[in-house]
Amino acid sequence: MLKYELLLVLFGEFHLLYINTNICHKKRKKYIEMGLVDVSSRSAPRSSSACIMVTMMLLLAYMPCEAQLSSTFYDKMCPSALNTIRTSIRTAVSSERQMAESLIRLHFHDCFVQGCDASILLDEAASSTSERNAHPNFNPARGFEVIEAAKSQVESICPGVVSCADTLAVAARDASVAVGGPTWTVKLGRRDSTSASLSQAETDLPSFRDGLDRIIPLFRNKGLTERDMVALSGSHTIGQAQCVTFRDRIYNNASDIDAGFASTRKRRCPTNAPDGDANLAPLDLVTPNSFDNNYFKNLIQRKGLLESDQVLFSGGSTDSIVSEYSKSPATFKSDFASAMVKMGDIEPLTGSSGVIRKFCSAIN
Repeated sequence: MLKYELLLVLFGEFHLLYINTNICHKKRKKYIEMGLVDVSSRSAPRSSSACIMVTMMLLLAYMPCEAQLSSTFYDKMCPSALNTIRTSIRTAVSSERQMAESLIRLHFHDCFVQGCDASILLDEAASSTSERNAHPNFNPARGFEVIEAAKSQVESICPGVVSCADTLAVAARDASVAVGGPTWTVKLGRRDSTSASLSQAETDLPSFRDGLDRIIPLFRNKGLTERDMVALSGSHTIGQAQCVTFRDRIYNNASDIDAGFASTRKRRCPTNAPDGDANLAPLDLVTPNSFDNNYFKNLIQRKGLLESDQVLFSGGSTDSIVSEYSKSPATFKSDFASAMVKMGDIEPLTGSSGVIRKFCSAIN
């Protein structure tokens, strides 16, 4: 903040100097016409010009300069980084395909709190305000050990070079590809935070109970459109949710849920909590292990598992987007990839900001 304040002060001084210089030049011209000043004397203008040049140099010196993310950031520093991460993620997803959605979700929950800075990876030992304890991460957020393993392998070949934030961003892309989802070019160069924000995680992450009136503003505040939001929600075409997150929906006899679908889900989700709270159900009953557009077809049939899923097709502003994606898997996948790139641009730490953490769960 001090740099910006100084910039304003310097700009003000430059403006005054510019005005005063013009006044001096006009007065000098008048004195020359009166014969009171030697025309050959140029010291005053030179002095004024020098002052202006110095002021301009100061202005440039204090202009904010932020490093830009680039897909080629590690090409020279660690050329094997991306292949190393890809191999590690493929191994993890081949062991458990549901891990793909978890890794995509982890990247999403990271970027929505303090920006894409790997703050969600810090555990309770590293930060008393660990974001892992936020209610929106109780579903729970998972995949931490997969990111730690990928980062460890990268550290073994390029110590202290590749950030946890970039490792997570690349992992999300590779997880998508591993289950038949789209690919995209990941911009790199993020650095890691040294703190987490439990309070921001509570306020900035959407809940499984949220309606459009809350979800849309949350995404808009991060620079994402309604279309981006619906596309990103499509990651629920894979993955699972715990009974505690959809119990109310399947037992409330609402008009926005298919009766047969609710009956099926009740088999592994008892009426009374905490019985069966942790029991899992696939977010997409039809093709739970494939990245496709069946999620949107389910919504049109009132078979969205979570309340925050079904609101995307409930007579609101996003209905038309859901309908479009249900008919065109290619459009969905293209929009999903574009939205992931935009999300990866949310407030990254670059340049001299942040650090490169050796272990993603801990501060160096």
